[in-house]
Amino acid sequence: MDLINKNSILQEIPLFADFSDEERYLIGQKCNFVDYKKGQIIYAEGSPPDAFYCIILGRVVIYTRDPQGNMTTLEYLHRGKYFGIISLLTSDAHSVTAEAINDCFVLVIKKEDFDFILNKIPRLAIDLSRSLSRRLKRKDVHQKTIFESTVVSVFSSYSPAGKTIYVLNLALSLTQETHKSILVIDIAPEDKIHSLPRRMEIEGDIRVLDIQDESALGGKLGLDLDLSANLSEAARIIKGYILKNKFGLDLICLHYKPGDSSSVKKLIAILVLLVNDYHYIILDLPSSMDISVFGMLNQSDLIHILTSPEPVDIEKTYNLIERLKTECKFASSKINIVVNEYKLSKLTPQEQTQRLENPIFATLPKIDFGAPDRLVLDCPDCEYAKAVRRISRRLGDCLVGLALGVGVAYGFCHIGVLKVIEEEDIPVDVICGSSVGALIAGLWATGRSSQEILEITQEFKGPQHIWNIIDLTFPLIGFIKGNKLYAFLKKHLGNKTFYDVKLPLKIVASDVERKETKILDKGSLVDAIMTSCAMPGVFIPYKYKEIMLLDGGIISPLPTEPLFKMGIKKIIAVNVTPSHEDILRQYDKMKGELAALPLVGKKGSWFSWKEYLKNKFRINVLDLVFSSVEVMQSKVAEQEAQFADVVLHPDTSGMHWLELHRAAEFAKRGEEEARRNLDKIRQLIRE
Repeated sequence: MDLINKNSILQEIPLFADFSDEERYLIGQKCNFVDYKKGQIIYAEGSPPDAFYCIILGRVVIYTRDPQGNMTTLEYLHRGKYFGIISLLTSDAHSVTAEAINDCFVLVIKKEDFDFILNKIPRLAIDLSRSLSRRLKRKDVHQKTIFESTVVSVFSSYSPAGKTIYVLNLALSLTQETHKSILVIDIAPEDKIHSLPRRMEIEGDIRVLDIQDESALGGKLGLDLDLSANLSEAARIIKGYILKNKFGLDLICLHYKPGDSSSVKKLIAILVLLVNDYHYIILDLPSSMDISVFGMLNQSDLIHILTSPEPVDIEKTYNLIERLKTECKFASSKINIVVNEYKLSKLTPQEQTQRLENPIFATLPKIDFGAPDRLVLDCPDCEYAKAVRRISRRLGDCLVGLALGVGVAYGFCHIGVLKVIEEEDIPVDVICGSSVGALIAGLWATGRSSQEILEITQEFKGPQHIWNIIDLTFPLIGFIKGNKLYAFLKKHLGNKTFYDVKLPLKIVASDVERKETKILDKGSLVDAIMTSCAMPGVFIPYKYKEIMLLDGGIISPLPTEPLFKMGIKKIIAVNVTPSHEDILRQYDKMKGELAALPLVGKKGSWFSWKEYLKNKFRINVLDLVFSSVEVMQSKVAEQEAQFADVVLHPDTSGMHWLELHRAAEFAKRGEEEARRNLDKIRQLIRE
């Protein structure tokens, strides 16, 4: 499979993302890429350990079978997930079966090569030890029922950050979006009262687990790091403190003694017993820099740090992150900064990022006074609930990315696809577009419905109305000035920026000088879209923030790779570029027709030639340039389609790239293609 180079692939795998180029080069020398066909067994339960596996493309199901042969599905794995590691590190036989759900492209490192890498890169063993603790289920507690547990700590350096409300809504949203088992551990000093039971409407006596109280833990159960005592009995006692509720979450209220380092040791022991049963364990940690709290933070797989947008809190958060990196060796990729805008900020988002010296993972909009605690349930359409939902979908590895490709009028097919997405309630978490795909994506991301976008296209009532967005100029570096297109975009998008979008938006342009894709996600939407539409040889290049960029379709006509690099596990791509064969047939036809064109207009004037082009816009030099570019884009789009899980390719036969007045027909073609593939889309969303 012809994909990006090994180093680029390794850089996008979370396990290797923070490694140096030299370390990734070493891994690249020892790894191979293997294709597995749909239904092929990668390894079987009971087979000997053989290799480290990581999914690059495709999906894998992990399951076990009981003595009667009944299958229990443990997990569906998507790109970036690795497996086979437990058997590799313990030398035990595989405890599960891994099977390709569809055609898969997998990175494979053989056992002897993996041992060599561990010796050369010792810190890899530290990172893998976290996975080992999440995946190595204690068989002396009970049979494995889940593949992997993830421990998420939520912390803030100051009290009024809205931390507990965030924990509650994150847990509720994770339950809704992933349908997996979730446990919240509400951790508080011994003199504090837990608030989550009330917020979760748990009535009656609330059992609180005091980890300093040996009698509460059944006496000397050996709750220490080696867990050498009766684990089944210990697990039974711990589970006696679990509080059930009508929302499908489990809750444990835990007291600890500040300053007591043994609290960390006991928490680890409790977590080891609980990871057998929960996909996600969320720790609501007290807002304290106490040594024991800091130790608890270090046991997490991910840390969500809440901060206000105030300069003083931004500074505290920066110092906390630096401490986590230096003292705990926590990777930047594992620390997520969440800004809670409960009050107005003196700093712009850009200034906040600069002071933090780290990217902002998410922003929580202000909650209205008197709003309910469980916003994702009681106010699902409010901006706070939507923000938490996106966070939970990212945490749950169920983000869906939508890539909209290039094609001028062909791009109106995207409108029909969006109509189906709206009507069938298909979740889209990130949208990415090139050229006309950027225009449609920009309108949709700012809140326009598919119907509203289609109504905008009605400005092109007939063939002649294409001149509403085309202003010819003397062709030094482009035939079209772009002023009319700019005015069109300004009319419908105004002064909106990327901070005004309703969901994350990525617009693709091409940096021809560096021969690389440029992802635009900050600043003016109009400027970004103009850049993405600047087809070379047709439009005069558009200067974006003093950088000369061109049409995104030059390098990325079907922008799936940006979504892949973002870590999006489920990608739907809409490729509206005609097939290579169709393009060549049309190209040959146009060459013959172009040869019959007069070199100048009837009166030998520029104006006469322009009038001729207006009447014969199907047969002109713009058409020839576009079709030449299309031939190249068709091949590149085929390669980029490999990054998508579902590719929609509407039938545009009998239609022309300049027929903007046929927008409704193009949209219909897109809708038909989306409905033909609706079962595939739904299956992708469910897994």
